[in-house]
Amino acid sequence: MAGQSLRLPLSDPGSGSDMVRPGILAKEARPRNKAGVVFSILIPLLAAILLFVVIQAKLRGEQLPDFVIIIEALGFVVVILAGTWFLIRGVREHRESEERYRQMASHIQEIFWMLDAESKQVLEVNEAYETITGRTRRSLLDNPTSYEEIIHPEDRVHVLARLDDATRTGKFDERFRITLPNGDVRWVRVHGFPMRNADGKIFRLVGTAQDITEQKHAEDQVVENLKIAEAARAEAEALRKATLSLTQDLHMDSVMEALLRSLEELVPYTSARVIVPEGGPHLLALGEREIPEQPKALPKYRPGHPLTLIADECPFLKRVLDEQKSVLLPDTSTEKDWQTFTGHSQLRSWLSAPLKASDEYLGFLSIGHTEPNRYTQDHLRRAELLAIPAAAAIQNARLYSTADMYGSELQKRLVDLQEAETALAEVHGEHSGSIDKFEKVFRSSPTPFTITTLREGRFVDVNAAFERRYGYSRAEVLGRTVHELHMWCDPADRMFMTEQLRQGVAVRNRITWLRTKSGEIKLTVYSADRIHFDGQPCVLAVSEDLPELDSRKTN
Repeated sequence: MAGQSLRLPLSDPGSGSDMVRPGILAKEARPRNKAGVVFSILIPLLAAILLFVVIQAKLRGEQLPDFVIIIEALGFVVVILAGTWFLIRGVREHRESEERYRQMASHIQEIFWMLDAESKQVLEVNEAYETITGRTRRSLLDNPTSYEEIIHPEDRVHVLARLDDATRTGKFDERFRITLPNGDVRWVRVHGFPMRNADGKIFRLVGTAQDITEQKHAEDQVVENLKIAEAARAEAEALRKATLSLTQDLHMDSVMEALLRSLEELVPYTSARVIVPEGGPHLLALGEREIPEQPKALPKYRPGHPLTLIADECPFLKRVLDEQKSVLLPDTSTEKDWQTFTGHSQLRSWLSAPLKASDEYLGFLSIGHTEPNRYTQDHLRRAELLAIPAAAAIQNARLYSTADMYGSELQKRLVDLQEAETALAEVHGEHSGSIDKFEKVFRSSPTPFTITTLREGRFVDVNAAFERRYGYSRAEVLGRTVHELHMWCDPADRMFMTEQLRQGVAVRNRITWLRTKSGEIKLTVYSADRIHFDGQPCVLAVSEDLPELDSRKTN
């Protein structure tokens, strides 16, 4: 019915009351000329009075003057003409009102609809129905309940139930999806209100339907952004906790336990391992965890655990080690050499992230799941982020292990330090033979000994072991300070040590970096005590190499 005017009934048959359009439509239907209204009432009234006079006169047999009859005739003519004029004017105003309504309804961007409350059939709808739904008005008016078919199947039951409720409550305000003939989906918001008869019963629902697709997409984007922000916050919090847990305990077992449990919060897995080279083609699963975990009653070290691998027997593994890059396999069945990867053949999704610290390749994280296509680039990114603090924690755990091993040996060296201190105390007590005893301990010890002033760090004496380790002769250092020789790579370490000695606390097995004469930097375990020598506060110290970690050099 495109192009035809929308005619809304002004009354409902049998309703007992008129249904007048609200707002401007009702105002347009009223006479705007009050004088015309008064005139249209007075003329018929005057004509009726004259007619009554004429009839009474005729009944009494009286003869009326001609002018009275003429006036009476003129009155009837005027009444007929005035009535005809007001009738034409009313019809014209009604048509103008209908035309304005039709134009407004045709140009409005929202669907305007009218529904019978009892049958739920559409009575009227405007042209916006075609724009929004992609269907003609004629199709709806020919089949007044066909609007049900355009509601998205997932929303249809709910919307129709709410519409049924609205015929009793008069309230309808819903957002739902509709489907277009081409299969596209749009979101609409439909708002309706009731029209009641004199008894207060709802006999019609009228309302609007607005296309809110763009608004809904914007709202969904906001929700999606909030989800992304929340996921980023949760990820950052998980990484923060992981980094903290990795530094709580420097023992390697504790580091592996913290790493693999923290990994579970970032990447779901059924099997995870930390695989590190063990020399040549051999590799070891330094840490491993499976979900669900094995019963606690099982022994910690059971056959096949920890997993050992030989790179030469698995081309895929050898390629991972050679490239030292991240790998993502959504489905391991597409990798021809996967079945040769011992201990991993049951996994269908797999990813790995290299473990690097100080440009040293320590190994890689092996993360797998028994279901295919479980991992995405986002999972790989999370694993790479965790691999950074994990590599540092593994390196620190190794350093701690090495330091602990050498600490036992250094403890023996501290015996030499204590003997030297005892001999020195005896020298000050003028005990016989004490000078020779001190010289023997100081000179013959295989551990570098130094005596420096507490305040300036000026060398008072060094032994032969010091000369061998640092490359300086005794004559080159006596009278000079450690600052002049730039021996401490980080002067703050010596400041901390001297402050500790001033407070009467001995320094034991402190790890620091010291520079030799050639410029080589040595990782050193340092122990020291405060003494009095030649009448001034001094520091008696011993230092020892950590050979496996002495790899940094500078000029």
